[in-house]
Amino acid sequence: MASHTKSQTRTTTDHEEIRRWVEEHGGQPAIVRDTRDGGGGVLRIDFPGGAGQDRLEPVSWDEWFRVFDENDLAFLYQEQKADGEDSTFFKLVSRDSS
Repeated sequence: MASHTKSQTRTTTDHEEIRRWVEEHGGQPAIVRDTRDGGGGVLRIDFPGGAGQDRLEPVSWDEWFRVFDENDLAFLYQEQKADGEDSTFFKLVSRDSS
């Protein structure tokens, strides 16, 4: 079987796919404190031991996905690193650029 020589990424807007990937990696939905403007905010995923945990406010998935959809975001994530190891890399991108 050939080994992977590059990282594998996927982009999705599917709520269940996003939630499953995040929870498989021990993450929780969060919003950066003091960024709520009219009910929105800067979305993050809080992974155990991640940087800036004190700045993150845990939120429900319903709240996280409400902001996600209102801002027309897509979830780009890395399924594995180039060496085949598991990865927690992700970023939120505009749907029209995906």
